[in-house]
Amino acid sequence: MTSRRVPCTARSWTRLYEYLGAPPGPLTFDMVKKAADTNLVESDDLDWKQFLPRPPQDGRWNELAKDVAAMANTRGGLLIYGVTDKTTKPVGIDPDEVNTQQYAQWIRNHVQPYLPGLTFTTLTSPDGTISFLVIDIPASPMAPHHVYRTAAKDKDQQASVVPYLDADHTAWMAEHQIERAYRDRFTRTQHAQDETDRLLAHALDSVLPEQAGPSAWFVAVARPERPLPRTAPPLAREKAPDLCTTARARSQRLTSNRQTVGPLTGLDIVLPNPRPGLRRWVFSTLPLRTGREIYAELHHDGSTALAVNLSWKALRDSDAADSATRNVLVDADVVGASCRDVLALAHELARHLGVDSSVHVTTAITTAEPVPLTPVITEYGSFRTIPEQARQPRRIQPVTALTTPADEDEALRMSAQETFTDLMHQFGITVYL
Repeated sequence: MTSRRVPCTARSWTRLYEYLGAPPGPLTFDMVKKAADTNLVESDDLDWKQFLPRPPQDGRWNELAKDVAAMANTRGGLLIYGVTDKTTKPVGIDPDEVNTQQYAQWIRNHVQPYLPGLTFTTLTSPDGTISFLVIDIPASPMAPHHVYRTAAKDKDQQASVVPYLDADHTAWMAEHQIERAYRDRFTRTQHAQDETDRLLAHALDSVLPEQAGPSAWFVAVARPERPLPRTAPPLAREKAPDLCTTARARSQRLTSNRQTVGPLTGLDIVLPNPRPGLRRWVFSTLPLRTGREIYAELHHDGSTALAVNLSWKALRDSDAADSATRNVLVDADVVGASCRDVLALAHELARHLGVDSSVHVTTAITTAEPVPLTPVITEYGSFRTIPEQARQPRRIQPVTALTTPADEDEALRMSAQETFTDLMHQFGITVYL
């Protein structure tokens, strides 16, 4: 397999980034070389390796599987091959000997449960003289992961251990640690869902009582897999408007549709004056009673909330009067713009705060009362209409998407399109961003 002289799209914001003063983003050859040249020591999220992974022999543990599982069981991080572990001398690897398919197979065979999200990237110097292999391992919500092997004399007999990293060396979990790890997994899963539900409910409670008339609302919350601790420095007030502006610019790069005004653009009138909330900054056009109603929160722990009125001027007054009186209109163009904006906003906040995990985005369309929801789309560039074959559901199921602080525009665009498609398919129609 030949080397790729491309950045590594790292999912893990490790101490290597902190050491170099770099924000979350693609890991480059120069970053690895600088960290090695300046003797960055190993830690529980960075492991230097001189030689490429080797196959297991004589029934011994697969060293690669052990290292990957240990890092996933701890906090995630980077395995970097081509650097000596003691002196951090960059000696390089032969890129032609890299076999990522074989490495992935070893991990699948020896690590349980399955560990998704690994990336293997070969980074090569501009002059082609030295290369590194980087394996990026996200912290796993499915921890603990066991590493299995077969005994040398009895291929049917298997044994397993649960490794983890204690500073810069690998240790093995005792029974009580494994029990605690399983409890943590189930608690973590339930807590994440409870927290997402709480944020959604809070956003709805903030907007639905204030609506001027019957309307449908886009509501979304984004929450890091590992939110920042309460002891982390809060988001500065003057940075909150800047993040909204940066996110709006990124969102606009994700589409060719420049006609629809997204919610981040609609917040312009209130951006200079964010209101304080409970460990968050709040932007709201609801008190203005003019224009589209929009509500956004930027939390100090990396969470985000966005609520947008989808019914405001979805059709001209004359057309709206002709629609079913009990139906609530849903502007599909604004749904699409909102999908882009919330992903861009969550992404920019996570990058700014140094979130070191994936960000889960949950999106829904709802109303104060369970009345039929009627989609409105744009045809032929400017003609606004209700599709004849569209369903008119009373409830739209929430959908989820995933982003990371290192995502580039194309990854964000795909996540926004997937979210938009999942929402609009519930109306029985397909619309593109």
